[in-house]
Amino acid sequence: MESIWTAETKIREREALPGDMEVDAVVIGAGMAGVLSAYYLHKEGVRTVVLEADRIGSGQTKNTTAKITSQHGILYDRIIQTMGTRKAFAYAWANEEAIDEYERLILEKGIDCDFTRCPSYLYSRTKENPLRREAVAAAKAGINASFETECELPFAVAGAVRFEKQARFDPLKFLAAMAEEVTVYEKTRVHRVVDNRVETDRGCVTARHIIFASHFPFVNVPGFYFARMYQERSYVVALEGAEKMEGMYMGIDRDRLSFRSQGDLLLLGGARHRTGANRRGGQYEILRSQAQELYPGCRETAHWSAQDCMTLDGLPYVGRFSERRPGWYVATGFGKWGMSMSMASAGIISALILEKKSPVAYAFSPQREFSPRMDRLFSHVVYTLQGMTKHLLPSGKKVFVPNCPHMGCRLEWNPEEETWDCPCHGSRFDREGRLIDDPAKKDCRRR
Repeated sequence: MESIWTAETKIREREALPGDMEVDAVVIGAGMAGVLSAYYLHKEGVRTVVLEADRIGSGQTKNTTAKITSQHGILYDRIIQTMGTRKAFAYAWANEEAIDEYERLILEKGIDCDFTRCPSYLYSRTKENPLRREAVAAAKAGINASFETECELPFAVAGAVRFEKQARFDPLKFLAAMAEEVTVYEKTRVHRVVDNRVETDRGCVTARHIIFASHFPFVNVPGFYFARMYQERSYVVALEGAEKMEGMYMGIDRDRLSFRSQGDLLLLGGARHRTGANRRGGQYEILRSQAQELYPGCRETAHWSAQDCMTLDGLPYVGRFSERRPGWYVATGFGKWGMSMSMASAGIISALILEKKSPVAYAFSPQREFSPRMDRLFSHVVYTLQGMTKHLLPSGKKVFVPNCPHMGCRLEWNPEEETWDCPCHGSRFDREGRLIDDPAKKDCRRR
């Protein structure tokens, strides 16, 4: 289950941390957000290193569908209604600027990564009014948006919101080039962060500035991100013999199917669920069935899955980790939109460290006024309480069911991936209990 990006791009290996060192800034995590943050700091003369537990891009970056867009679902109408037009404008500006900055870097450095400008669509087969409202709200936020009734999809739609001049690319080709601009130490797992010291299995790095770009923050206190986020999984199949599309598409209906072309392939995504809530499996089969219905005779060439951090108010957490840790910074909670938000986060965090003004930092601040979506809040509370109390009861199975070493939640078996998944905060482990995804920092115990 390897993504097409991983199959096509092999990033040069780096050495592990050679021992204790002192630098100006240290970034935890060598995904897109981490590498870009390090790049902007290095460019300004800030001595920065990146620590990666595995390989560059081996986390969530390799599993993205690689849409670079400011279109993030039915979002702008909700932001305007609950948080105001000013915050919606800041969100839109940050993501639109991110698209432009990707293009600028790619042209400046001559990076061959299939970067293509294209329109992006939010569509529904049955719902028209929410899309009309979203088109109006996006336009108020400064986006070139319009409501349409026709598009390239192989079925009729009730409506679609079109955003102009969005983009798609090959994320690992881009990341491989940008990683050459910074210092990355691979196979260096961070175990603890105490004040200005990052403790790893290879030595300690002391730095004035510490950036958590490891997807889900593994430090529970301060910050309490475990109480403010959960994780979702979604699935992708790459299809040969399906119609190529100029635009990118994301549905708002129950199936929430997404479409986008990459070369001769069509990437069909969806079948999302909360991590740890897939006991029956069958997610890939859902997409395969849809594929044959929409494109009879198409052939699957690859399939893979992704994991995304979801915040309770729908906006990422980017900025100072906590008021109690002035030298710590965080970039997390990107939802399904890690590519644009990785670039936006790198700009915000580097501006904070360099003491430059960022016109949008306030909108993403982890210390912002909290306005949770009640459906997400209720779901998160219920799943967390269930997971944290299940270990007190018999599993009801003949096999031993392990608990997550992060906060003790009982893990659930995911037959789709053959992994043990935590329904509370999204940590994942292979069949033998070896750690795959954070926030857990060690393997789980098996009997």
